[in-house]
Amino acid sequence: MAVNNIIKRIQNIMRQDAGINGDAQRIEQMTWMFFLKVYDTQEETWEYKDENYKSIIPEDLRWRKWAVDEKDGEALTGEALLSFVNEKLFPTLKNLPIDANTPRAKSIVQETFADLNQYMKNGTLLRQVVNIVNEIEFDDADDRHTFGDIYEGILKDLQSAGNAGEFYTPRALTDFIVMMLDPKLGETFGDFTSGTGGFLTSALNYMSKSVSSAEDGEKLQNAVVGQEWKPLPYLLSITNLLLHDIEAPNIANCDSLGTNITDFKESDKVDVIGMNPPYGGSTEDSVKSNFPVQYRSSETADLFIALIMYRLKASGRCGVIIPDGFLFGTDGAKFALKENLLRKFNLHTIIRLPGSIFSPYTSIATNILFFNNEEAEGCEEGFKTKETWFYRLDMPEGYKHFSKTKPMKVEHTLPIQEWWKDRKEIINDEVGEKSRVFTAQQLIDLDCNFDQCKFPKEEEEILPPAELLKQYFEKRAALDHEIDKTLSEIQKILGIDIKSCN
Repeated sequence: MAVNNIIKRIQNIMRQDAGINGDAQRIEQMTWMFFLKVYDTQEETWEYKDENYKSIIPEDLRWRKWAVDEKDGEALTGEALLSFVNEKLFPTLKNLPIDANTPRAKSIVQETFADLNQYMKNGTLLRQVVNIVNEIEFDDADDRHTFGDIYEGILKDLQSAGNAGEFYTPRALTDFIVMMLDPKLGETFGDFTSGTGGFLTSALNYMSKSVSSAEDGEKLQNAVVGQEWKPLPYLLSITNLLLHDIEAPNIANCDSLGTNITDFKESDKVDVIGMNPPYGGSTEDSVKSNFPVQYRSSETADLFIALIMYRLKASGRCGVIIPDGFLFGTDGAKFALKENLLRKFNLHTIIRLPGSIFSPYTSIATNILFFNNEEAEGCEEGFKTKETWFYRLDMPEGYKHFSKTKPMKVEHTLPIQEWWKDRKEIINDEVGEKSRVFTAQQLIDLDCNFDQCKFPKEEEEILPPAELLKQYFEKRAALDHEIDKTLSEIQKILGIDIKSCN
C-alpha cells in the first residue's frame, strides 16, 4: 500500500470541503475515523475471544454497519450520511452512558469523542474519505505496519499545523531514552504529557521483546500510563496504543499539573518515567498553587520536574527532556529543583542535544536529564548523587543541521551508547569540553549551574527573536547572580556591610 498516497488522497478530498479549514481540522477529521475503524477491528478480536461480548456502541453506529461500502448502492452517502454522522453518530458517542464500573476498554469511546468535532459539510466527499480509510485492514500485519508510517505522516502534519512543539518528540529520541531507562516487564512506564503516545509506544516496543508467555502478555497490557489534556493528541495516543494491541489504553484526558502534588499516593507513582514536557509557556497562579512554594515557577517545564519527583517510585528511573534555560537558570524555583535533584535523587547523567533536533518547528536547545530515585553508592553526606556526568552529542558527520529531509535517527545516538558503557572525560583542543564529570558538591559550589560541556559558539543556531530574547534574559539573570555572589564574597573579605552604609 502506498502510504503517502493514502494521506494525499484524503487530504485532496478534504481540501474540496468547505467545512474544513487547515491541517489541524483535517487531522482531527481523519483521526476520529481511524479511531473508529481501529476500535471496530479490536472489537472483532474481543468477540472472537468472548462470544458474550457486547459493544458499548449501539449496533447501528458501529463502523462495520454504516461505514463499509459493499458497492451495492446501499451505503450511506451525501446528505443522508452527513445527517447520520452529525445528528446520530456524534451525539450518541459523546453521551454514551459510562460510570465507575464501565471497563476502560469501553469508556475510552465516550472519553475520546467528548471533545471531538465533525467538520465536513459535503456528505459525498465524506463518503469518499470513509472509503479510503476502509482500504486499510488493521487486522492485517502488513497494513498495521503501514499505518505506523501513515501515523508518522499525521504527526508531521501536526507539526506543520503549529501544534507539535508541545507533544511530538522524534521517534529516534524516544527510542534512545527508553533504551537507556531499560523498563522491565512488571514495571509501569509513565508519561504525564504523553501527547500522541511516542514515549509510551517506544516503551511497549522495547518491553514486548521480553514477552514469552501469556502472563508476560498481561504484564505488557498494564505496562504504560499516560496523561494528556489536549483532545487531538489524546485521540491520537489512544489510537496509537490500540494499534499496539493494548486493549484498554491507560491514558487519562486531564491536566497532570491540575492536582496538588502532595496528594499523590503510592498507587499514583510509576517505576519509570520518560517525558518531553511542554516548555516556553507560562502557568496560571491556580496551577502554581498545586506545588510547594519553593518549586512554584512560571515555566511549565520546571513544574513538570517537580511533578516527576512526586510520581517516581523509590528506586525508579527517569529520562526527561528539558530546555537549556533550566541548566543555567538561577531563579528560586530552578535552583531549588536542581539542588533537590542532587540531594534527594541520583542525577547521574545530563546529555546536551544539538539545537536542531526539533527543527524546523523550534530551535530551542534541549537536554536529557537522567536521574534515579535512589542513593548512589559512595555519595557524600547530604547527597544522593555521587557524581553527574555531562556529555555533548555533536552533529553526525555530514550533517550541519537536522531537518525534515534529514531527521535524527537512532544510529546517531551510538556515540552516547558507547560512551555510556565506558564513561570517560573528553576534554581536548579539538572538541573542547565534550564530556566531564562533577561531584554533587562541585555543582552546588557552582550555584547549580548545569550549563556544562557547551556547544562551540560557531555551532550555536540562530533562534527566532522571541526565543532569542528569552534566552538573553535568562543568561543575563544568571550573570547578575554570579556578579552578586562575587560582590558578596568581596564584602565578607573586606568586612564591609553595604546595607549599613546606605
